[in-house]
Amino acid sequence: MESISAFEIIKIGIGPSSSHTMGPWRAAAQFVNELGDLDAVAQINARLYGSLAKTGAGHGTDIAVLMGLSGEDYTRIDTGAIPAKVEAIKRGGRLHLGGVRELPFAYASDLVFDYDTTLPRHANGMRFGATRKDGSTVERTYYSLGGGFIATEHEPDPATMKKIVTPYPCHTGAALEDNCRKLGLSVSELTYVNEQAWRSRAEIDALALGLWKEIRECVFRGVNSEGYLPGGLRVRRRAAEMNRRLLGDAVYASLNQWLDLIQSQPRDFTRVNKWISCFALAVNEENASFGRIVTAPTNGAAGVIPAVLMYAWCFLDGFDQDKVIRFLLIAGEIGTLFKKNATISAAMGGCQAEIGVSSAMAAAGLAEALGACPAQVLIAAEIAMEHHLGLTCDPVGGLVQIPCIERNSMGAMKAITAANIALETDPKDARVSLDAVIKTMWETAQDMNSRYKETAEAGLAMHIPVSVPEC
Repeated sequence: MESISAFEIIKIGIGPSSSHTMGPWRAAAQFVNELGDLDAVAQINARLYGSLAKTGAGHGTDIAVLMGLSGEDYTRIDTGAIPAKVEAIKRGGRLHLGGVRELPFAYASDLVFDYDTTLPRHANGMRFGATRKDGSTVERTYYSLGGGFIATEHEPDPATMKKIVTPYPCHTGAALEDNCRKLGLSVSELTYVNEQAWRSRAEIDALALGLWKEIRECVFRGVNSEGYLPGGLRVRRRAAEMNRRLLGDAVYASLNQWLDLIQSQPRDFTRVNKWISCFALAVNEENASFGRIVTAPTNGAAGVIPAVLMYAWCFLDGFDQDKVIRFLLIAGEIGTLFKKNATISAAMGGCQAEIGVSSAMAAAGLAEALGACPAQVLIAAEIAMEHHLGLTCDPVGGLVQIPCIERNSMGAMKAITAANIALETDPKDARVSLDAVIKTMWETAQDMNSRYKETAEAGLAMHIPVSVPEC
């Protein structure tokens, strides 16, 4: 089993979906790179299957494919410019392949949503084709595995093909705890050691703090943006109004001033609870609007870790930048256990694989920050996931809005509760291991009816009216 960096699990992304936006974007870009001489290409097409077809319009999969084929980078693109770029392709019938070669492109026929076919390997399948000027053709099949990870027809995710060997491999919770015990290290210290197989300690710190900067800025954008989210549901943004009510007449002109105001507020339970919800809603409202977010481990669950981190930063004494770094390292390491041994894709496992995993990640990171030993860190992750088992993915209208946005608030609260329970638990009294819960989650995923795995064909998706069809 290959090692996976914590920073493959927590990384900069773009909304609204890691599996339906980021993954297809990466796959399209990879296909363009594999074509070689773009001047020799005469025509290009894409076909989406399974869940990518059924909820692709609501998730912006078509937009992602167009941007990936056009050579755009979702970590750098001005997200506000995306609508105009897509409209230009649709209206003009031309696509700049890789950003350098202009080709005719008919949106209605060259990008097909195949609602009736699901490819055998994974529910999120897509196929790209190209015809060269000499008449030869190239075709590639890709799968979006969740969290922005992709794989080809016969190869694993490129992120796991780097053949990195960490000094102390941790492919299970038991191995992680055993290594901590043998070496006398905390979970964050052990993760620091293993992460240096990819990058130096200074680079680790810089990368983590860069993610923390993106998180703060994303939350700040969210609490200062109003109106309705795109799509047919007419979902109104709520984070901005919550922010105003909580701050009253207070005025701020910058992110740091805003944070200072929050930190100076009373810390009664109800107020803190509302702030946690506000932080989570802010991120996922940005995500639903094609904003830049931090994927952790997916976009649909991107608000959980920011909400818990912001809670700790604003309301816990002594929670400094070092603890932020360690929180993110632990959270990412726990996320790798789920990716290796189960799934982080809602199309494969339902929402337990997204909100459940993110809650487990956040619970573990917070637990160590509060003083938990390695065994208690794993207990925190176990408790958080245990109470998400069986959670379905039934996005109304195929949009990452209902029930997805509110679920991030609930996942954050469960993470904080799980960390607190773990701190009061003697590890020798624990009866359920993290590995047992991960195994149970995967078995539950396999037993779950496919209609409840990001298809918008069951659950809430069948009972909430949509004014404009999205899938």
